[in-house]
Amino acid sequence: MSFTIVASICEGHFDCIPVCPEECIHKTRTAEGLLVTFVDSTKCTDCGACEFACPIEGAVLDVWRPELQAPAPLNPLQSIWFE
Repeated sequence: MSFTIVASICEGHFDCIPVCPEECIHKTRTAEGLLVTFVDSTKCTDCGACEFACPIEGAVLDVWRPELQAPAPLNPLQSIWFE
């Protein structure tokens, strides 16, 4: 299983990125152009560090709900450009 970052709630604080031991959280843009984060479910180990680090209540869910996340960039290198 994996955690989910809810794109409609994420405010782009990015506190979750440096605490992730698997480096599975990356920046992306929503359809509206907002910079938010998403979880790469293939790397997430359910440690919960992102949930504890996030200052926004409800932005991180301890269940995998990919439909609530912003889409990952089609090209994985695009997420690096947002770093």
